[in-house]
Amino acid sequence: MPPSTSPGRVSVVVARFREDVSWLEELGLPAVVYDKSGAPGPNALPNVGREAHTYFWHLAYTYPDFADYTVFLQGSPFAHLEWGAVAELQKLVTDAVRSEAGFKGLARYRLRCDGLGRPHDMLDPAKQGQWAGWGKDIPVAGTYAQLFQGKVPETFIARGAAGLFVVRKERILVRPREFYLLGLALTEADPRDENNTGHALERLWQIVFNGSPAINRDDYAEQLATLQARRGR
Repeated sequence: MPPSTSPGRVSVVVARFREDVSWLEELGLPAVVYDKSGAPGPNALPNVGREAHTYFWHLAYTYPDFADYTVFLQGSPFAHLEWGAVAELQKLVTDAVRSEAGFKGLARYRLRCDGLGRPHDMLDPAKQGQWAGWGKDIPVAGTYAQLFQGKVPETFIARGAAGLFVVRKERILVRPREFYLLGLALTEADPRDENNTGHALERLWQIVFNGSPAINRDDYAEQLATLQARRGR
């Protein structure tokens, strides 16, 4: 194992439904697998909010005790990679750590969209029934405005497409814990992703971890309290 990805320096977080994650043994990095299949276990989570719910859960409840680098992955990430192999994933992670990247998307592609997530395939008749939010736009701008202060961008370039990325600890800690609790609450408020909150967050990870404290809001706790009150918590 290369020194740059030695245990203790890099940790892997996996959002799993029912995928076979035996590939983690070959990857050779310490990992926590959050299981959303309904099976009982210490890392079982409800199957809500897509992978964004899983990631925000980890970020909120591990804060601030992260490895130097955290790798966030779906249970079966390989369809989104160029080679589609564990060796490619190892190389991508190693390269990100060696270059001391603050944030690095791992998918072979990026997504470019406007504040409604357009262009997107939520209106594709062939995909009707694939997502609860089919037939609706993706609230990228609206979700941005809930999470960050300042002018909302007109265009977004998603560098963490498919929810596959590496992020350095310092970038995580630029946001307060309340930020991640709010993100978690937003996904819980849209559990089946009928409003495409999870899809919106897929287009915002590069901003979540862009390292700029200037866009932090000062009302995360208030927003969180409002959401929890609406849900009767």
